[in-house]
Amino acid sequence: MDLTTHYLGLTLRNPLVASASPLSQTVDGVRRLADAGLGAVVLYSLLEEQVRRESEQNARLVDAGTESFAESLSYFPSETEQEPGPRRYLSLLERSVAAVDIPVIASLNGVTPGGWADYAVAMQGAGAAALELNIYYLPGDRHIPGREVEQRHVDVLARVKDVVSIPVAVKLSPFFSSTGEMAVRLDEGGADGLVLFNRFLQPDIDTETLTAVPSVGLSSPVDARLPRTWISLLYGRVSASLAATTGVESATDVAAYLLAGADVVMSASALLRHGPEHAAVLLDGLAEWAARKGFGSLDEVRGRLAVPVSADETAHERARYVSALQGANTGVYGPW
Repeated sequence: MDLTTHYLGLTLRNPLVASASPLSQTVDGVRRLADAGLGAVVLYSLLEEQVRRESEQNARLVDAGTESFAESLSYFPSETEQEPGPRRYLSLLERSVAAVDIPVIASLNGVTPGGWADYAVAMQGAGAAALELNIYYLPGDRHIPGREVEQRHVDVLARVKDVVSIPVAVKLSPFFSSTGEMAVRLDEGGADGLVLFNRFLQPDIDTETLTAVPSVGLSSPVDARLPRTWISLLYGRVSASLAATTGVESATDVAAYLLAGADVVMSASALLRHGPEHAAVLLDGLAEWAARKGFGSLDEVRGRLAVPVSADETAHERARYVSALQGANTGVYGPW
């Protein structure tokens, strides 16, 4: 079965994409992902804090004298250093693009509108096939209105779209009061793709040390239900590409996302657990499943179980909810 697909206007050899993770922090890591059969790679995210830190360092060097500043610009940290920065990121991006024959997508992770545009242009210049905007914004200030949170996403997208010509995807949070309306606003604002969903990595509580500690947990298949629900609701209702991420462990998870309407399925946790070579297990399993079900192409699979465009979306989801509750009450438990 031909697994060729399209995402952000790019032609990919298959719908499996490596999402941003530590696996893409080196050229060898990116090459290993490509050799494993992935359709594209999203480079690990460049953080806004790293961009700001470098800008502050450059400003101090300028104040100290132009000679010191010129020397700093010629310095590119090695891949073994613990604190990668913007210059190292651009160097890694350029070398990765040259090393593999699949699209390499750059990722910017931040929260404020300022500073995105310059680095988006630099990433385009370094050869990125597309950009993924990972807007991690958890408004802890209880006085910030929801509309302001939403507008920040739209403003960041507009600023980046104004300065680059390559496709731009936005990685969304699932915590908007109206996720569908937010998706439509970004779609109308020029987003070439929507990635559903970002996973917020809140700290945990250590009851022995009595401290809050950073915690990064890998996703599991049950986490796929929320993004799969929204993909099935957005399919056919937005023009942007739809990328699924979170909860991909087996070929069944990939197939379920495609049936809901995803253009591509992204994975990080499974590749971290089992290694990049697990991509072959997912792709072989997807092809075997499609053949067993009699599908001849991904177009026959994609969106087959999406919510019909003619349906009342709210009523449809309410009916699913009621059906799930009734099933639970009678001891019937099923997948999505």
